[in-house]
Amino acid sequence: MTEAAVPLTGLRFAKGHGTGNDFVLVADPDGERDIAPEQVALLCDRHRGIGGDGLIRAVRSMHLPEGAALLADNPDAEWFMDYRNGDGSLSEMCGNGVRVFVHFLIDQGLASLAEGEALTIGTRGGVKVVARTGTGYRVDMGPWEFIFPEQAGERGTDSLVEAAGLDVARPALSVSMGNPHTVVALADLAELEGTRLGAAPAVTPVPPYGTNVEFAVPADPLVTDDVGHITMRVHERGVGETLSCGTGACAAAVATRFWAGATAPDDWAVAVPGGTVGVRFFPGADGREHVELSGPAVIVADGVLA
Repeated sequence: MTEAAVPLTGLRFAKGHGTGNDFVLVADPDGERDIAPEQVALLCDRHRGIGGDGLIRAVRSMHLPEGAALLADNPDAEWFMDYRNGDGSLSEMCGNGVRVFVHFLIDQGLASLAEGEALTIGTRGGVKVVARTGTGYRVDMGPWEFIFPEQAGERGTDSLVEAAGLDVARPALSVSMGNPHTVVALADLAELEGTRLGAAPAVTPVPPYGTNVEFAVPADPLVTDDVGHITMRVHERGVGETLSCGTGACAAAVATRFWAGATAPDDWAVAVPGGTVGVRFFPGADGREHVELSGPAVIVADGVLA
């Protein structure tokens, strides 16, 4: 630990998850407690710390440069989700994390939200609007876009992915959901189960800031009752394999829907090892197509660091 790192003794925390994607959560409304990357890694260590795929610090937007910059155009974005991967590196956004973040704000008495109401949240991936539902939360994740649009439009894929357990490199499509994703379609569930994600898959070319890699199996039939169905596993940057990834589920739906063509539905159910999340495509007020993510959020414990 660096000399500049302030000891974390006495720090209050909570532990929460969204479909098994789990986080250490810390309330720091006035931005008084910056947590060093090595401290984040220690807290997220599953053997020597609390354990989690990442750490989320709840800070009022005015107390962070990234948050203050958002407030000029989004004065309702009182809270900023300061998200770190499990290795301590910064991350732009986390779709499961932002649901858990809002649930944490409510649990801590820092915000109130009735069913049907929404909160505007600042993130490094832009402002996200999170609404409470009867079974969890839904999030307007904003517009999606291809990371390599020329290749995507020409070939439908833009990269190759190698992973342990796959016999040859597989074609893939790179999608930005405010953070980068590379989606690989596999033939069946047996191939998905046999893919080993302990080590990071090799992506060529890799997006400029690295990428999360999703391995997706479309259902057969793909669409049931106007809902598309996908089963997915994911390797997250700076974390490894996780039980769920919200932005990854959105990216997998984007890629599968693109490959399926014009008749593909706007509503999707994405099964991940930790459960199932919903993905919906709709026209945004900015004239671009937006993606909505829905799913549960749970706080399982709280405590104080010794």
